[in-house]
Amino acid sequence: QVQLVESGGGLVQAGGSLRLSCAASGSIFSINVMGWYRQAPGKQREWVASITIGYRSNYADSYADFVKGRFTISRDNAKNTVYLQMNSLKPEDTAVYYCAADRGYDLLRVGDYWGQGTQVTVSS
Repeated sequence: QVQLVESGGGLVQAGGSLRLSCAASGSIFSINVMGWYRQAPGKQREWVASITIGYRSNYADSYADFVKGRFTISRDNAKNTVYLQMNSLKPEDTAVYYCAADRGYDLLRVGDYWGQGTQVTVSS
């Protein structure tokens, strides 16, 4: 089993920045990709970004079109932590952000394990 704990959410004004963190623990040797999803009220959960992790994986990342140029995903293998730096935030970025991890290698399909979510609210 893998446990994921997110942190860093909060309230920010439009145009501001936040950095989310996701710390993985447990059987982390089994996971190869971690990512972020979000779910706004009344909407389906949507993929935001993903990144390969671990020392045996070549680096790769991928972003949803609506965050390209504004969000950056990064990893710290030594800390088993993935980050999501969110800049130029918009009110439509308001959502619960979930961290996910997967044993596979597909950056667009990350869902074996999930965190509890962290709320991000962007005021206009």
